[in-house]
Amino acid sequence: MTIKSVGVVGCGLMGSGIAQVSAQAGYPTTVVEASQELLERGLASITRNLDGLVAKARIDAAARDAARGQLTGTTRYEDLKGCDLVIEAITENQPLKNETFARLDSICAPHALLASNTSSCNLTGMAAGTRRPARCWACTSSTPSR
Repeated sequence: MTIKSVGVVGCGLMGSGIAQVSAQAGYPTTVVEASQELLERGLASITRNLDGLVAKARIDAAARDAARGQLTGTTRYEDLKGCDLVIEAITENQPLKNETFARLDSICAPHALLASNTSSCNLTGMAAGTRRPARCWACTSSTPSR
């Protein structure tokens, strides 16, 4: 399967980093946050990080602008419906993550992969609330796993 667009749920420290990497890799990336204030804060963090990379000459201004142009922010989960990969990066709360996966399952296309950036929650519990448990993954700092 080819990934053409990415969604990220949560734009805190981890979610904003995931969204930034996705955008820098050239993927149209939609970030969902619980409130407009949190969304603006997360997107501002990404902008600061990209500006810092320009200041350190790790990327040029055109690459920064291209990455920023790949990002779309929203407070509506429904805006993730066209994403091929959606990565959840919300607070470490098992019932909330389970609910989020079930919600994503009802919104996203059947082919979409759902992933979690969890460090302590059970992926099996998250996947159980979906019709696509084989298409649910956990992403850790080392390797992705089912």
